[in-house]
Amino acid sequence: MKRTKQKSGRPVTGEFASYAADDIAFVQGDDAVEVMQRQEQEVLFFLGEIPEDRTRGLTYAAGKWTLKEVVGHMIDDERIFAYRILCVARKEPLALPGFEEKLYVASSDFEQRTLASLLSEYRTVRAATVSLLESFNAEMWQRRGVVNGYEASARGLAFHVAGHELHHLRILRDRYRAISEISNQSLRAAER
Repeated sequence: MKRTKQKSGRPVTGEFASYAADDIAFVQGDDAVEVMQRQEQEVLFFLGEIPEDRTRGLTYAAGKWTLKEVVGHMIDDERIFAYRILCVARKEPLALPGFEEKLYVASSDFEQRTLASLLSEYRTVRAATVSLLESFNAEMWQRRGVVNGYEASARGLAFHVAGHELHHLRILRDRYRAISEISNQSLRAAER
């Protein structure tokens, strides 16, 4: 018997970390799966237009993450949040720990990789996350657990992933001038 996919619905205050509220407010839509599928296409289009030779060491200020480190961080963050979503949806009784994002990036070799390899990994991680989310019924979306000291629902955590990604995309568009120039050229070419 084939089950119809259950939409997540939009989370409300109390289903995610208070610090994520502003980022989640930017997420359009009321279904986490649809949001993540749409955002995947946006990320791949936006970042896929950047020539590899323009990515090495690309940052907007000294001491800030490079473009590749931002992409790698988004991948790490989604993996961790997908695990948290799984735990909450499966009624994990133990509180889940936080993680030190700066340590994760500093311990990686994202900058040594190609942007294409990072985007390939991003696609793989996103496909796994979407596959997990598509398996949820209405009750699973609403289940709650404690994550990094706050209570969250499975759908709240899923929207947190989407909001976090939008946060970093805004920074990439607004502060990484070279990316904005490439993106604008691509948009103009697509409009012709």
